[in-house]
Amino acid sequence: MTILPDGRYVSDAPYDENEDLSAIERADLDMPNWKLVWRAFRKHRLALISGIFLLVGYLLLPFAGFIAPYTPNERNADYLYAPPQGIHLFHDGKFIGPYVYPTTAHADLVNYRWDYTTDKTKAMPLEFFCEGDEYKILGLFKTNRHLVCAPEGATLFLFGSDRLGRDVFSRILYGAQLSMTVGLIGITVSFLLGITFGSIAGYFGGRIDWTIQRIIEILRSIPELPLWLALSAAVPASWGPVAVFFMISLILGALDWPGLARAVRSKFLALREEEYVKAAEVMGAKPARVIRKHLLPNFLSHLIASATLSIPAMILGETALSFLGLGLRAPAVSWGVMLNDAQHLASIEIYPWTAIPMLPIIITVLAFSFFGDGLRDSLDPYKN
Repeated sequence: MTILPDGRYVSDAPYDENEDLSAIERADLDMPNWKLVWRAFRKHRLALISGIFLLVGYLLLPFAGFIAPYTPNERNADYLYAPPQGIHLFHDGKFIGPYVYPTTAHADLVNYRWDYTTDKTKAMPLEFFCEGDEYKILGLFKTNRHLVCAPEGATLFLFGSDRLGRDVFSRILYGAQLSMTVGLIGITVSFLLGITFGSIAGYFGGRIDWTIQRIIEILRSIPELPLWLALSAAVPASWGPVAVFFMISLILGALDWPGLARAVRSKFLALREEEYVKAAEVMGAKPARVIRKHLLPNFLSHLIASATLSIPAMILGETALSFLGLGLRAPAVSWGVMLNDAQHLASIEIYPWTAIPMLPIIITVLAFSFFGDGLRDSLDPYKN
């Protein structure tokens, strides 16, 4: 690069007649929008870690039966309220691989509880890719192959067992299939209703807007929890777990759309006066096309961020209903159903591991919150 006396810069590179002079010098200035969003999102370390955690979690959901050492309702009558067991690698100073110590239960008739003694003289190696009780992988294919199993004569209760001798760790994995999926189904229903009614109210205005706004105000004036309880109690007790699951998802989604509808309406009221919208209308575009092709894309970033921030509310809603006995019911397994067994403080005081299902709920809700915050900041076009 040469500097001329008048201060201009001239390149010393030889002239290339095939060079595209119209090409931008810096490719990063002509990046697609998704790359710009990804570049901004990577700076939010907590959101990135949360996103990876959620992605891995949802990818592993269909394989919960393979990862879990037991099936969700498999009972062991000799190990009621068994405490959590640790996995060890070294025994008497020697590395022998993953193993557990056998435990023996006996009834404490003085304190009315189960006590367990551990025989630390026997190291019993775990079995991998072993055969156990039958389950369905991906919900379709039956198999009895498990990633890890307890050795014969011992147990593998990583998070302990419940009052029926069922493995808490295995039930948490199976419960994730329902508890983490109910949020996706509920948010789908909520978004379909919220976007539909919000866009109609914001675009057309007038009496249509007034009618929809009055409906939204009536729904928002009703206390949320009692309405949940009333609708959930109306679900017939004779319905199967799958039918109840979908009904709970529909209830959560049907009650969550008013807030989104108002956000969509307010955005549409501002966007419908833009010149590109007026131009599309003058050219003969129908309202459905204007909404779908011109208005919603300008609001898509907010919708994506709202979805990730609304899913935790759906998960907590299902947990609350199931905890109160008005949501999913046994033999269905969800985190809320598991917490239903931990309602009594006396039981938690004696067997604290029965409250462990609270941990995945807290971690998942925080992960969605961090991921949603990072995504919202990355999609904000006015953020530097």
